[in-house]
Amino acid sequence: MTDDAGKLVLRLSVGVLMLLHGIHKLLHGVDGIGGMLAGMGLPAFLAYGVFLGEVVGPLLVIVGLYTRLGALLMLGNMVVALALAHRAELFDIGPMGGWAIELQGLFLFGSLAILLLGAGRYSVGGLNGRYN
Repeated sequence: MTDDAGKLVLRLSVGVLMLLHGIHKLLHGVDGIGGMLAGMGLPAFLAYGVFLGEVVGPLLVIVGLYTRLGALLMLGNMVVALALAHRAELFDIGPMGGWAIELQGLFLFGSLAILLLGAGRYSVGGLNGRYN
């Protein structure tokens, strides 16, 4: 029972915090991401894929429906974010002594943990005895 409560806390914390980034992009656009993609020789329209990893994925994780798929979307989003925007900081230490990209790292590893653990009993999938 406490394992399922821990999975719920993990899903809600990672999912809600990631969703807030997605809401910001819904309200303000993804032009900056499109510019980074274009600068790497990739089509700028791929920037709209961020909505899968920062809106769809977190919503699935929060409610616990197709949780592992949602976590995979968030994990993929973070791999792309690290490659596009944070690769120069991978081995940097921030001004307070922590990893320079600790927030991105927490999203990455939190998504991986959710992918491995699944949703648990306190989820939409848990209502019918299936833990996504």
